[in-house]
Amino acid sequence: MIEVRGVVKSFGDRHILKGVDLTVDDNETMVIIGGSGSGKSTIMKCVIGLVRPDEGSISVDGVDITKLRGDQDVAEYRRKFGYCFQEGALFDSMTIWENVTFGLRYLTDIPETKYRKIAREKLALVGLKDIEDMKPAQLSGGMKKRVSLARAIAAEPKYVLYDEPTTGLDPIMSEIISDMIVDLKKQLGVTSMVVTHDMKSAYKIASKIAMLFEGKMKAVAAPDEIKSSKDAYVHQFVEGLSHGPIQMKIRDFD
Repeated sequence: MIEVRGVVKSFGDRHILKGVDLTVDDNETMVIIGGSGSGKSTIMKCVIGLVRPDEGSISVDGVDITKLRGDQDVAEYRRKFGYCFQEGALFDSMTIWENVTFGLRYLTDIPETKYRKIAREKLALVGLKDIEDMKPAQLSGGMKKRVSLARAIAAEPKYVLYDEPTTGLDPIMSEIISDMIVDLKKQLGVTSMVVTHDMKSAYKIASKIAMLFEGKMKAVAAPDEIKSSKDAYVHQFVEGLSHGPIQMKIRDFD
């Protein structure tokens, strides 16, 4: 279980998170939605320990990670996570199998002689075969996303965090990636957090959807409840409407 309580985070005079509360239960896929720059990715970076909150607590499996200090403790904690970056973040100079297994040398004690076999197995889970010796430049955008997924699960983490997994993809490939997220949950039993603007994908993959607005969670509910929400802010965002209270807030700010 992941428990976020009263998390506050600022970058200079930019107050991003203003007391965020969120609970992600085991084997759940929590999708976080909200406007650009609202702090969705910041929450995930706080959870994985890349960013330290200014206030509040984040507990994972009962351990408050904001109190971890030593490098060894932080490294041990991060072994629980796989992270799928928004742009894939593959290393151009490495082969695909080297990309997939990059984290194994830092996160596990698995001997290097097994890396290539592990890469093949994880690539097969995301529908890719016989590409181990290729380079990222030889792949399409959708294939790069799937390689990034394979890398995220290579160390068999308990938790997987996805940052905009369908951004930049055509509708068919977006659907394929969404299906894979659902399938990986079933096959591996992982607990996931997903940041996305893609509402079609969100409704498909989510156990719950949380909407972040003005530094706090505006709503946390099942996909059907979010879809039919009567809250004006939630309704405007999920329907993609240009007029509504969120637009008024933007005008007021400007």
